[in-house]
Amino acid sequence: MLSGRFKFKQVRQFAVLLALAALAGCATTRPAEAPKATRTGVQPLDRLTVAIVPPERDLEAQLMAGDFALAANDLKAASEAYGHAASLGDDPKVAARAAELALAVHDQAAAAKAVERWAALGAKPAELASARARMALDRGDTAEAQRQLDALIATGDPDAWREFGRILASGRDAAQAGVLLERIATPQRLPNDSTAWLAMSELGESLGRHDYATSIGDAALARFHNGTTYAWAGQRAFQAGDKAGAKKLFAKAVERDPKNPRLRMAYASLLVQLGDSKAATKLLATGAQNADTYTMRLSLAAKAEDKAAIARLYGEIRRQSDDVQTENAFILGQMAELLGKQEDALDWYAAVGDDDPRIFDASVRSAVILHQQGKDDDAHEIVAELQTNFAEHPEQLLKAFAVDGELYMDAGRFNEAAEAFDKALRVKADDTDMLYGRGLAYAEAGRIDDAVADFRKVLSLKPGDIEASNALGYTLADSGRDLGEAQSLIQTAREARPNDPSVADSWGWLKYRQGELDQAESTLRGAWAQRKDAEIGVHLAEVLWTRGHRDEARKLLNDVRRIDPKNAALLKTEQKFKP
Repeated sequence: MLSGRFKFKQVRQFAVLLALAALAGCATTRPAEAPKATRTGVQPLDRLTVAIVPPERDLEAQLMAGDFALAANDLKAASEAYGHAASLGDDPKVAARAAELALAVHDQAAAAKAVERWAALGAKPAELASARARMALDRGDTAEAQRQLDALIATGDPDAWREFGRILASGRDAAQAGVLLERIATPQRLPNDSTAWLAMSELGESLGRHDYATSIGDAALARFHNGTTYAWAGQRAFQAGDKAGAKKLFAKAVERDPKNPRLRMAYASLLVQLGDSKAATKLLATGAQNADTYTMRLSLAAKAEDKAAIARLYGEIRRQSDDVQTENAFILGQMAELLGKQEDALDWYAAVGDDDPRIFDASVRSAVILHQQGKDDDAHEIVAELQTNFAEHPEQLLKAFAVDGELYMDAGRFNEAAEAFDKALRVKADDTDMLYGRGLAYAEAGRIDDAVADFRKVLSLKPGDIEASNALGYTLADSGRDLGEAQSLIQTAREARPNDPSVADSWGWLKYRQGELDQAESTLRGAWAQRKDAEIGVHLAEVLWTRGHRDEARKLLNDVRRIDPKNAALLKTEQKFKP
């Protein structure tokens, strides 16, 4: 829109230049003759002036000003600019936009002027009634709002009830909106469309009108008996704590409309919440399939760690048409990953289209696979491309830098990881996840003061954060400083997560630093039994070595080597144990 208006301005200015050139051409192509003297000595071209339209009278200038203000999120300035534009032009869409913006900034005078201009330019009765109802609601005039909402419904516009709901849902006074809902959206007036009835019932719930919502929902079920009315009744039953009733109603919904994938997914979600994932999986496998049902089926199989089910689903989609496979390329990539088919996964992720909303995630997964294959340069190249492609999208850009940091962390390139998290923090300063990630990178790189500073900052932004408390406590204990503070921090984490082996590892290591070897050994043995993690194993081995149990310590390090042969703590401890 902006580029078109700039082009218009440029063409208009160029036309003036052409006019000047033509005039100049006429002057220079006449037969040469001596210039005639005038009383002032001024040539005709010297007297030529070009009329310049003041900005406040220039329609295009006002439209551009309005668009610039919107881009800067300055709604008041945008409203003023579009209001001027509406008075200068004859485009009803501009007047409609002016009215919308005036209502957004609660400028009643500007809204009234814009609506009247819109009416003069041919606005539909339903559009005018909608705008006037919103104006009345904004100034708290319930009676006028009801008159205009009644007028909106009376127009018979196909979208009248949808607009009615939108107006009340966006009102500033929920009590006022609730009163109008009950007065106007009665069973006698609602159309013969179950969607409208259910929308009003749902709106009633959101406005705190539970009795109204229930009566309209029950009436819709009695009148229409279709899948969506049964599903809405089931949802309300579940919210009321009637799980058995909800299950029966959802089963009825699917029975009434077995080809509706959304109803099957809703019922499957209920079954999962009721602890019957097996029944949910069976239900989802019946009937028509789409990307959502495939995704939910994959999620259930992955959660159950059922590789056989994943393989069957993978084969099922592979037997579909090329279009279906392309539409589900991201899901196929996930399944290939879970089945250990990395090359197939890369091919599927590469098939995800640029306009697919999952293209970012597909690229991330490709980078992770390449990293796992030892192709770090290729992995970081993909992430760098993401950083370029999503430079104007802060949320994705932040994630791209975080992925870069995690890949560097996993490769043991801790200073580069810290740089990646630092770039992420330039996108969103004080992001606690990025601060935590950079703190871990600093700690691994031996930059203890920097790590401590980042963990402390996380705790200042999120007091009591468990991960940060544990990380700061461990870092202090590992570096042998402020052990009293370290104990307090780790104890906070232990109280919050008494069965977390990572927290137990921190506590055991702290006890080792404090010289309490019995407690250190018992705590670390418990953590190692819960999780065969390389760091926990190395810590336990060092405690055992210190206590003179060297054969057991060496055996334990061999176990760790099989888990993570390149673990930095393992390599460091093995050097320490050499004679």
